Amino acid sequence: MKKDIAAVIREMLEESIGKVACERGVSLQEKPQVDIERARRDGQGDWATNVAMQWAKTFREKPVVIAKEIVSRLPENPLIDKVEVAGPGFINFFLSGSWMSGIIGQILEKKENYGRVDMGRGRKVQVEFVSANPTGPLHVGHGRGAAVGDICARILAFAGWNVEREYYINDAGLQMEILGRSTQARYFEVCGCPEKAPFPEDGYKGDYIYGLARDILTAEGERFLDKPLEETLLFFTGYAGEVILDGIKKDLSDFDVAFDVWFSEKSLYDGVRVPKMIETLKKNGFAFDAEGATWFKATAFSDDKDRVLIRSNGVPTYFASDIAYHKDKYDRGFAMVIDVWGADHHGYIPRMKAAVQALGRNEADLQILLIQFVNLLRGGQQVSMSTRSGEFVTLREVIDEVGVSATRYFFAMRRSDSHLDFDLDLAKSASTDNPVFYVQYAHARIHSIFREAASRGVAVPDPSRADLSLLREPEETALIKRLSAFTEEVEKAAGDLAPHRIVYYAYDLAGDFHSFYNSHRVLGVEPGIESARLLLSEASRIVLANALSLLGISAPEQM
Repeated sequence: MKKDIAAVIREMLEESIGKVACERGVSLQEKPQVDIERARRDGQGDWATNVAMQWAKTFREKPVVIAKEIVSRLPENPLIDKVEVAGPGFINFFLSGSWMSGIIGQILEKKENYGRVDMGRGRKVQVEFVSANPTGPLHVGHGRGAAVGDICARILAFAGWNVEREYYINDAGLQMEILGRSTQARYFEVCGCPEKAPFPEDGYKGDYIYGLARDILTAEGERFLDKPLEETLLFFTGYAGEVILDGIKKDLSDFDVAFDVWFSEKSLYDGVRVPKMIETLKKNGFAFDAEGATWFKATAFSDDKDRVLIRSNGVPTYFASDIAYHKDKYDRGFAMVIDVWGADHHGYIPRMKAAVQALGRNEADLQILLIQFVNLLRGGQQVSMSTRSGEFVTLREVIDEVGVSATRYFFAMRRSDSHLDFDLDLAKSASTDNPVFYVQYAHARIHSIFREAASRGVAVPDPSRADLSLLREPEETALIKRLSAFTEEVEKAAGDLAPHRIVYYAYDLAGDFHSFYNSHRVLGVEPGIESARLLLSEASRIVLANALSLLGISAPEQM
């Protein structure tokens, strides 16, 4: 596997620094640490480093002097056109035409695998996301979590991890009881006797509850009217939960989100998982019995007080079930666990991080992604949303209105922990102001080039016979450099769990292609240049398609 240019430059610098140290009689105790980055401004080369400033103190010399010595001792490399010292001691690298030709060649050779890295080295990682209570349809907040979680999973798989997607079904506890009582009350209401089962004060008021009640009446008739409410509550709860969960699964499937495991909260109360978790915590010295209850020694992890795990009545707390759930995850062999939570759970993170460490894991083995609130805009006005009042906008409504690709793109276009304004009108517009249209149009535009080429009898060039060094125009070199950055963006997106990086990259790549296309003809120019530009276009199509695939967004051939 060929080294990327950053690794090549880093090795060149390490070798040169070693030479400078030897000539100056300075003993290096370890391998030189070299940091390089892409140049931020035109005219400053393609890559830059401040390594001379970092090593000036060691060599007891001004950074600019050390920079010049390092540059003068750099080994020659055909990928580097020139190296300059700038300012107080920055070293700027300018890449050669052969490097640019090589990038296009790599893309055309690797195709759908271009950009893949092996950060995960096949280790198992679980991404648990959405995990909404089956008490109502998915709303747009759930939708953002679904998009972010799914894209994270796609990026991690592309980065060499063995990924498993899991949905935690909150099918136990108070919220499910409230769902059952809400459905039961609406059933009695549609039967004409609402006074027999008053609607709970904190019940779910959405129209979907009426729908559930009518379906029960159609299927079961009025057989529940003369039975005690507590006796039939289990049926109403189970029926409503099952129907709603089926709807959630359908919405997610239509949103191109698939799960490998649907984990039931009820299974945690099997009489085995929680006791085993308590046993492990006690063995590790982080659980104890006092006042008739069992406690987690949270104060050992800078918490202000210890936390109850098992109440004095023998009932586990939600915290206990969460710890048992995470222990179960690690027992299944995951090297890292990623939880995607709503931003309102941010205060719970330190406690779960502490619990994971108490189980004997490293703090980094649990990563939490927070999903901030989504503001839906229509006609420039914010759409009101309230789950309990039933006035919420569902994920299904947004998908039906703007489409899967636009919905996924808009949900992922900002950092997940930042608020998001989702402009429904913009997401539907077929204009370059719409970012997802802008990106998809670049992909479709490339296909149109090749359709036109075929109509003219121009075949796709053989990369081994094309002279890619003819690509010297500023828009061409800018596009090639953007293509070369895809692998780095995949690494950063995977390492930081930051799907928005791929969104930004796809948009910038589309912009560079549009700029190239609008500035230069691809077809009907001198044959050598035509071949080179066709191959550059094909390389751009491949990388755009790869980026869109990571986002779960379609790459259309026509628009």
